[in-house]
Amino acid sequence: MPEIAPNLHTEMESLPKVDLHRHLEGSFRLETLIDLVRREGLDLPRDKNALQAVVQMLPGEPRNSTNFLAKFKHLRSFFRSPEIIHRLTWEAIADASADNIRCLELHVTPVALSEAGEFPLSEVVDWVIESASSAAAEHGVELGLILSVNRHEGVQYADEVAHIAADWKDRGIVGLSLAGDEVSHSAEPFGPIFSAIREEGLGISIHAGEWAGPENIRHAIEDMGAPRIGHGVRIMEDQELVRLARDRCVAFEVCLTSNIQSGAVTTIDDHPLPSMLQAGLQVTLNTDDPGVSDTRLSDEYALAITQLGLSLESIKGLVLTALQASFLPPKVKANLETEFLAAIL
Repeated sequence: MPEIAPNLHTEMESLPKVDLHRHLEGSFRLETLIDLVRREGLDLPRDKNALQAVVQMLPGEPRNSTNFLAKFKHLRSFFRSPEIIHRLTWEAIADASADNIRCLELHVTPVALSEAGEFPLSEVVDWVIESASSAAAEHGVELGLILSVNRHEGVQYADEVAHIAADWKDRGIVGLSLAGDEVSHSAEPFGPIFSAIREEGLGISIHAGEWAGPENIRHAIEDMGAPRIGHGVRIMEDQELVRLARDRCVAFEVCLTSNIQSGAVTTIDDHPLPSMLQAGLQVTLNTDDPGVSDTRLSDEYALAITQLGLSLESIKGLVLTALQASFLPPKVKANLETEFLAAIL
């Protein structure tokens, strides 16, 4: 990541922020993982630098989806007890608050959290809700939980997770997202599940156009009715689709550092964010996996200014766009908008 002037960092940190696309599994403190490796006797490096190479993207590493996703295979091994799930959840929200994120939608993949301990999916969701609610109240964060399912893990798991989301929407769950390998696995089998979730009044977000082409974005919008697209950086390849997304006010959850590290975009200079904004698309900036990418939302904002030429006013506009695109209740959004406008104007 390029060096950023301290005063710009300070200014970005002071802004109230919204993160709509942050995965719990990719949000961690490296020091906590070192502690857990030693305490739990995990078959992972105990040395900080060696562990960092396993769970974080480092300079010089291959920038592709295979290498990026490999980090999560190791991260799943940490979620081996209710206490650890509580701790990692609480710290993720505390760290968001420390970056002045006032509105956070945390994506939680129950299958990933249940794997190491072979826990029932409903139990891990319950543990996350309990810890997340407590942390959000303590740190003054308006929080929505989005349960996430992976294409490559199949429809059966997705159906179970969707039922949990619907049953517990009164406990802070605001939506369902579809993630995972979009190159080898179509979103089509998941259509009925997401249709049912919409009927329940929950939001949906579909990862699309990250590693595959704009046709996946079109399917997410036209066939699945997605009001939000995770990443969506390939949209500019199809101008008719750009018009469709603009007309339907579809929001794009862009994650600059992640897009580079995962190979979705070759270099920061090639990132389509400025073109997406110029085309009138609803764009938001997010962290994706702040632990894996070693970034904060303040860093993403500063990167957009220093490397992509966005103005401070544009950044403020992205903040408000993200707030309006969130799945939180209208009254909560209205109250936050009043607070944000007072802070940034």
